[in-house]
Amino acid sequence: MGREMINAIRDSLIFYRELGFQYIPGDRDIGSCKVHTDPSRTPFIKEKINDPDAELDSLRKEIGDCHRCKLSSNRTHIVFGEGSSRAEIMFIGEAPGREEDIQARPFVGDAGKLLTSLIEKMGLRRDEVYIGNIVKCRPPYNRDPEEDEIDTCRQFIERQIDIIKPRVIISLGRISAQSLLNTRIPISKLRGRFWEYKGIALMPTFHPAYLLRNPKDKWLTWQDAMMVLERLGRK
Repeated sequence: MGREMINAIRDSLIFYRELGFQYIPGDRDIGSCKVHTDPSRTPFIKEKINDPDAELDSLRKEIGDCHRCKLSSNRTHIVFGEGSSRAEIMFIGEAPGREEDIQARPFVGDAGKLLTSLIEKMGLRRDEVYIGNIVKCRPPYNRDPEEDEIDTCRQFIERQIDIIKPRVIISLGRISAQSLLNTRIPISKLRGRFWEYKGIALMPTFHPAYLLRNPKDKWLTWQDAMMVLERLGRK
């Protein structure tokens, strides 16, 4: 067997090992050398590398009992996010509040009830979308998350987006939109049109907590939601 053939086999084995496989997936002809594998022990490549539920579970384990920033000192629970790992729409807020911190679930307080109402008005259920936040621990007294906290935690919501691959992101509030779009444009000027996050359509809109204080602006958020539904062909 020539040196080139040996190198080709070696490179193939390294490739599959780095993907996490213990066995070569399938029979492969490499020149005159045929590598045989036991079909009962052959992993299914698509399932192995495209299992968003498993990838989300792995990410949650990686976060662990996080102490990467100062928010960890006051939180009760990490609020990872919840919903369908194959959701077409991903809602992203800024940070957990008091009820979210207690229950370890995103958007379950008064603002969460309003978000749930919006989702249902769009003809969907909470378990059909995915809901998360820019930071995963509650800031003290529900203050805005600070820049260093956002910078530390943002990697995790970005990886959740990469895993779920939604068709549309709806960012809820100023901090979510500005963090994802890397801008300082006010939410009042961001909302009402689509932007782009890594090739994904992103619709900024008002945070439900803002709408509780300013119910007159609910119709603007509904306009934003209708644009999303039209984009998805659901209108």
